[in-house]
Amino acid sequence: MGLAVRVIPCLDVADGRVVKGVNFLELRDAGDPVELSRRYYEQGADEITFLDVTATVEGRATMYDVVRQTAEQVFIPLTVGGGVRSVDDVARLQANGADKVGVNSAAIARPALLGEIADRFGAQALVLSLDVRRAGTTDSGWIVTTHGGRTDTDIDAIAWAIEAIERGAGELLVNSIDADGTKTGYDLPLVAAMREVSSVPVIASGGAGAVADFAPAIAAGADAVLAASVFHNGELTVGDVKRELAAAGLTVR
Repeated sequence: MGLAVRVIPCLDVADGRVVKGVNFLELRDAGDPVELSRRYYEQGADEITFLDVTATVEGRATMYDVVRQTAEQVFIPLTVGGGVRSVDDVARLQANGADKVGVNSAAIARPALLGEIADRFGAQALVLSLDVRRAGTTDSGWIVTTHGGRTDTDIDAIAWAIEAIERGAGELLVNSIDADGTKTGYDLPLVAAMREVSSVPVIASGGAGAVADFAPAIAAGADAVLAASVFHNGELTVGDVKRELAAAGLTVR
């Protein structure tokens, strides 16, 4: 029996509220993050991921409050990403109840940050968040983007994942910008490509729209599946997803 597949609701938070859009654009209000986290916890979520999509100084202070209030009510791992630029940011987030941090743009700007975080807090606390877009300009056909998918880089996504793991990343959160919010299913070739080079767990993100979308992501190589809109809109529950995964012969908690 392999490790249990994790189902992870993702909450994009701006100014203390959950927001959701398509391809990271046209954000709309989707509810209170603490209330939604508690709902997903009661449904059987294995972890909760918060992404601070504004990450201003004011937004970061608000995010500490959200994380602390959630940690007081929800007893599963919390991952927080967005605006994490230093080991001090990680320390403050952990002091407020975060178990793991997701790092994206700051690590691309200064890759040494990954090693600094891993050395101080351990690889298990460090998630490399990759916002990936298809492009014909790199060897793999995928590039990483920054600033919530709004800014392209010329960095090959697969090569960056390999480097990040070598520097201490303990997990890869692989989000397809092309699929994000479209509800057309996960980018399975992207998941498979990341699985092929990764020695750490891979979380598939971006595109979940139906209960049938989740098992194929695991089959493609993901260790966990992350989704947002389908949970926020009440189209699916965490339990619905777990039942479908179990029916596909996968181990769930």
